[in-house]
Amino acid sequence: MRVAVVGTGYVGLVTGVCLADAGHAVVCIDTDEAKIAELKAGNTPIFEPGLEEVLQRTISAGRVSFTTKLSEGVDGAAVVFLALPTPPQDDGSADLSYVLSVAKALGTLDRPEFQIIVDKSTVPVGTSEKVTEVIRKEGGTNFTVVSNPEFLREGFAVTDFMKPERIVVGTDDERAVQIMTSLYAPFVDDSRPLIITDAPTAELSKYAANTFLVAKISFMNEIAHICEETGADIDTLRDILGSDSRIGHRFLFPGIGYGGSCFPKDVRALYYTSEYYGYEFKMLNASLAVNAQQHAVPVERLKEHFGGSLKGKKIGIWGLAFKPNTDDIREAPALTIIDMLLEEGAIVSAYDPEAIENVKLHYSRAKEITLSYHKYAAIEQADALIIATEWQEFREADLERVKTAMDKPVLFDGRNIFKSEDMRTAGFTYYSIGRRAVVQPN
Repeated sequence: MRVAVVGTGYVGLVTGVCLADAGHAVVCIDTDEAKIAELKAGNTPIFEPGLEEVLQRTISAGRVSFTTKLSEGVDGAAVVFLALPTPPQDDGSADLSYVLSVAKALGTLDRPEFQIIVDKSTVPVGTSEKVTEVIRKEGGTNFTVVSNPEFLREGFAVTDFMKPERIVVGTDDERAVQIMTSLYAPFVDDSRPLIITDAPTAELSKYAANTFLVAKISFMNEIAHICEETGADIDTLRDILGSDSRIGHRFLFPGIGYGGSCFPKDVRALYYTSEYYGYEFKMLNASLAVNAQQHAVPVERLKEHFGGSLKGKKIGIWGLAFKPNTDDIREAPALTIIDMLLEEGAIVSAYDPEAIENVKLHYSRAKEITLSYHKYAAIEQADALIIATEWQEFREADLERVKTAMDKPVLFDGRNIFKSEDMRTAGFTYYSIGRRAVVQPN
């Protein structure tokens, strides 16, 4: 099947090369000429495990190509995916300007054969109708708009596309059902269903899924505070809760809050939608408040440790990406923590395996911090270390080397990657989330 994908960000690029790897003929379209040139050369503009290998394989096989020309890319395509940004606006609503701008351009193009326009971006309920209206207003005919939300996790996006837990298609057009079923046939089986529903349900499904996960994270962060006050053990409590089949183990990890391109904006967008329809979604507001609260925990705990002031203290940060296995720093808790540390007068030295260049390019206060290319260099003579992202290399760090490099062996573990008893034995004063502090004698 000939497929076009408009937008080569995380969702668009993964969608394009994975469909090509399954045998479809795919054209990826983007207005960024430099990015298209890099993709043609087989280089991915983002860090995503396994993506570059699939890209190079599909280029060699001649199944994926790249262009900056929309009309050229969508010509003859049976399916056109819109994988475009939908950033949050000031009121929390999703900005659909990129999606509707491309829809307007699609409306001006000739379409001799039936074509499916797919909303792959995370969009609010009613977007498929808006896209349809825009295309028709420009004279577009012989098409239908389908909602097909993505459920990709950064760091696992290729695996999630190739082996999805489910694929959701929202449409009432029987021709679209047949074509989308054929398109996704290589990726589904009895354990990985293709769910056909109406467009509003499909559009709401991504927001509902992410918001539910955020609620689990926020609950664990709240219960972690109770554990600290009562002396209960958060790790054992997490095992007890996770053993309940109604709850499950996933997303029961307390920490310094969530970030990234999906959770924050999707929660805000769903909250905006609920307000638009006159309903107060109380749990969402609480989840947003809890997340903001968690960002401040490392700073407040270190202020207490150092007698109320961090002025002049050198604080090392391990982890800048919002999660491991990605270079994405969008709404990363680490950056909020760094802002707070700088406001307190601290000196900040940071390291991340993949995100440093993005921090240099996109973080407005990058010049105010020292960015190191080695984890141990970042903590030389540091008064404390904050672990903000649970990269595997941090779990495997040489604790004796960490202790020797630092001026004071004080560690705040924002992701609970170490065991308290191990840190006690290693000689660290150790703070974590939901567990008793380990304080070494003076």
